[in-house]
Amino acid sequence: MGPTIRIPAPGFEEVITPILPVNRPRYFAATRACLERMSWLLLVAGLASASLADAHEADPNSGVPLKQLSLAQLGNVEVTTASKEPEEVWKTPAAVYVITQEDIRRSGATNLPDILRLAPGVEVAQVDSDHWSVSIRGFAAELANKLLVLIDGRSVYTPLYAGVYWQAQATPLQDIERIEVIRGPGGTIWGANAVDGIINIITKSSKDTQRAMLSAGGGNIDQGTGVVRYGGANSRGFNYRAYVMGFSVGPEFHSGGANFDDWQMGQAGFRTDWGRDPRDNFTLQGDIYREVAGETTTYSLFSPPSQVAVNGNADVRGGNLVARWKRVQSDRSDFQIQAYFDRTSHFEPEYGETRNTLDLDVLDHLTLPGQQNFLWGLGARVSPGDFVQRVPTIDFLPHHLTDQIYSGFVQDTIPFLNHRLFLTMGSKLEHNSYTGFEVQPSVRLLWNSTPRRAFWAAVTRAVRTPSRLDEDIQLTDYVETTTLPIFLRVSGSRQFHSEKLIAYEAGFRTLVTHSWYVDVAVFYNQYNDLYSFQVEAPFLEASPSPVHAILPVLTSNGIHGAASGFEVAPDWRPVRWWELRASYSYLNMDLKTKPWSNDPSSVAGDEGSSPRNQIVIQSFVRLPKKLEFDPTFRYVEALPAQMIRSYETADATLGWHLTQQLQLSVVGQNLLQPHYAQFGGDPGGLVQIRRGAYAKIVWRLSGN
Repeated sequence: MGPTIRIPAPGFEEVITPILPVNRPRYFAATRACLERMSWLLLVAGLASASLADAHEADPNSGVPLKQLSLAQLGNVEVTTASKEPEEVWKTPAAVYVITQEDIRRSGATNLPDILRLAPGVEVAQVDSDHWSVSIRGFAAELANKLLVLIDGRSVYTPLYAGVYWQAQATPLQDIERIEVIRGPGGTIWGANAVDGIINIITKSSKDTQRAMLSAGGGNIDQGTGVVRYGGANSRGFNYRAYVMGFSVGPEFHSGGANFDDWQMGQAGFRTDWGRDPRDNFTLQGDIYREVAGETTTYSLFSPPSQVAVNGNADVRGGNLVARWKRVQSDRSDFQIQAYFDRTSHFEPEYGETRNTLDLDVLDHLTLPGQQNFLWGLGARVSPGDFVQRVPTIDFLPHHLTDQIYSGFVQDTIPFLNHRLFLTMGSKLEHNSYTGFEVQPSVRLLWNSTPRRAFWAAVTRAVRTPSRLDEDIQLTDYVETTTLPIFLRVSGSRQFHSEKLIAYEAGFRTLVTHSWYVDVAVFYNQYNDLYSFQVEAPFLEASPSPVHAILPVLTSNGIHGAASGFEVAPDWRPVRWWELRASYSYLNMDLKTKPWSNDPSSVAGDEGSSPRNQIVIQSFVRLPKKLEFDPTFRYVEALPAQMIRSYETADATLGWHLTQQLQLSVVGQNLLQPHYAQFGGDPGGLVQIRRGAYAKIVWRLSGN
């Protein structure tokens, strides 16, 4: 940044008293949110739906449509996220929740974040029409960095900003088989960044999406949506599908009238599945997409000293290709090889990045003597990225950097007491290009006291490895001109360590009666080396002119503490035509700065951005004349760090199966108020989420 002149450091309050709060560029979410809070403290000292398609989605083990399964049968649905191998929910020693295709269809949701509101313990808040905060068990942010998200085994976690671009994650909702949500760490199986949870979005095999499907709809916010899909097969076990989809979303409510957040996206993709024989299964799938997402952002200039506000567009495009081969060698052994290539190009008004990711994963499953379920695997990922600097005050150095991860894991499940008690032990050993080797072990115990009752407990270590946001960022923000211009500068630190977690969990799930199911999980998480800021002594900088004062801030690991809580998720079916489902989540965070840290704001920001209490109540009613009515109520407690008050809201879906091939649905969203805010993030005041309504019609040929 040119020559600097070090000046004496007076008392901290004297230096920062004149500083005014400033807004940050949107996608430096972790940095921006903390800096906004820091600057403030420095200054002070009813009606459309997700389509009604796929009403005959089936559990592959039962052959019965998921919507017709009893609660006991739903407990037998197999999940793969906890161990990468299929296992019944009753046999899973983790806090797992499955969102089925039927849940998606009847929720009325039009995007993945809104669907995730159905899972207990998941914190979903909408920032504007095309940005969300999604987290599990705390640390909510627009780019939550302790949550791993997968789509058919492909990680969509970005190593530049440590999080997920939710607006770039789209797939036809009708093609999702299920979404598995693991609340709690999963680093032993999945590696770094699976700290507080894992979301695994699993799409259907192409053999389950045969023939044609067309859906179209629109409303006041979801102004136009459309999906066209066609699938087929041949006599040699080869199945395929291809689709195109697109949508246009209007802006949310802006008190100042700057309706910047309109959003358009187009996407196309395919999937093929080939079962050459009962032993081998091959899958090849891919997607390409482009979106234009409206947003407002700010950046600073040195000359003249100022902060520039821009209403512009993010241009996001990319594609991916996934190949998978699974071979069943015997009833006691199978292995799987998966590789994927992912390319993203993300350009904002003030910065840009292109990234290519190549990932290879090998999994081997063996049944050892004594019916031990043994897994081991290897993985490698290489991800070169190129940062494009567009303004002088936002940069990542170096501009080109390649992230590399190499890993291996082992896990063994040992049965005792006639297969009623199971001990699972394992560990992941991973080498990354930031901190070197990381070890993530776990021990889990599960007891099936009856076939329909399971108690489990676990102790797990997980890490969140650094990203370029932690080590390489150079972000300078104009604050104010008094006798001379003042800028706040955040710099990444090469001394940044991995964030660490030791998690203690326990829970049980039980079928109390044939119509009443309960799932409970409790947790106590101990964190260390959490992301923070370290304020350094101010200095003068002469170049670029004019002479200006710099308040330097370094990224650091200056926070530790704990988070505790529980989730309760009962499910009640008093009669065949009515189901009542609910969840209650409680979270308490107790974080502290380390003795050497002078971070004035991050603790309050982390603790005050996640709700302490959340309640969701869903009712599913089947009416005569092939009608369905499905209302949902949500309560979310206040988020003081985001200036969000507690709120209640409701959605409702009315569906009508006109024929087996034709369905109509009407959805109302956020029905209890005309508009309200869910999360902070945009310069110029909180964006408020509007009451919405839309209708959708779905036509499909029989057989899909």
